[in-house]
Amino acid sequence: MAHSTFSQVAVAVPVGSDLSVKRSVFKTSSLNFHDKPWSPVIALNLSLRGTRARGWQRQTVCMSVQQASAPKVSVAPLDLEDAKEPPLNLYKPKEPYTATIVSVERLVGPKAPGETCHIVIDHGGNVPYWEGQSYGVIPPGENPKKPGSPHNVRLYSIASTRYGDSFDGKTASLCVRRAVYYDPETGKEDPSKNGICSNYLCNSKPGDKVLITGPSGKIMLLPEDNPNATHIMIATGTGVAPFRGYLRRMFMESVPTFKFGGLAWLFLGVANTDSLLYDDEFSKYLKDYPDNFRYDRALSREQKNKSGGKMYVQDKIEEYSDEIFKLLDGGAHIYFCGLKGMMPGIQDTLKKVAEQRGEKWEEKLSQLKKNKQWHVEVY
Repeated sequence: MAHSTFSQVAVAVPVGSDLSVKRSVFKTSSLNFHDKPWSPVIALNLSLRGTRARGWQRQTVCMSVQQASAPKVSVAPLDLEDAKEPPLNLYKPKEPYTATIVSVERLVGPKAPGETCHIVIDHGGNVPYWEGQSYGVIPPGENPKKPGSPHNVRLYSIASTRYGDSFDGKTASLCVRRAVYYDPETGKEDPSKNGICSNYLCNSKPGDKVLITGPSGKIMLLPEDNPNATHIMIATGTGVAPFRGYLRRMFMESVPTFKFGGLAWLFLGVANTDSLLYDDEFSKYLKDYPDNFRYDRALSREQKNKSGGKMYVQDKIEEYSDEIFKLLDGGAHIYFCGLKGMMPGIQDTLKKVAEQRGEKWEEKLSQLKKNKQWHVEVY
């Protein structure tokens, strides 16, 4: 860090307080989620005319409310913490719950291949879930393979904590990539072969009704018996959904029964910078919790691996393999979520690294599964 003649200043600003300051001196910035401010930051502009501290590149001094632990958002109802077992299959395909679309927001930039949307669904508190679970969605219309019957259920990992993006326990968020089919000969889109459910969700509007089932799944639940544990999360694309839920619970929400003090390490693989999902949130955790969060991006169309090829998540894993294996030996949990095609390359990398270390990967994997350290959800 560059030295300067200015000293760092910490300013405590109560959330919602009326801070009257001159705009020429202070700049305020905060993230708002459904009108609830989260982690306000004040930047004191010290770039007085004719003054420049040597080595001081940025002309603002950021004064976070708390450096070690940024202020967290209050959540409710706290009785969502009371259940000893996760809710499972409260609503089944034959009797789904009718929820309401709250918002649909494009997550990716203009240069991203394809479109990914963040979809908030209001379940009214009637379909509670835990972080790492999935909802089923039944798109409208008939199943072409079973005329007269509804479409099959499509499963989507939930991308929010049990309190939802509005922190009141009444919504759930999905991270959905629009599945589009292009004819390999003409190169043109063939709408008849596009993903029925993903396009239905990405095209939906606030107020639209959506049939949901679930919640389902136990393999990706976040183990909370040890709040100081290490969690290594490996995602490709929309596979980041459950990890967004974990990280909001760890770093954004004030949950009296879960005070995270361990290490969360996220590896996210996407095509390019415009394809990064929830990058602002993750970057903020990195800034506010540098001792508890690590974040590595693998951008296949922008970065090269050590062999000069495209950079994939398995290349990042290999890069940090010694550290990852030591953490696993120390009891760390490791999670994989994303397209099924991601796993063979990752498994090959882990096997190669294990052999270089004089270990047998099959035995190590068996032990990780036995210790419940290994969590995989691919689709």
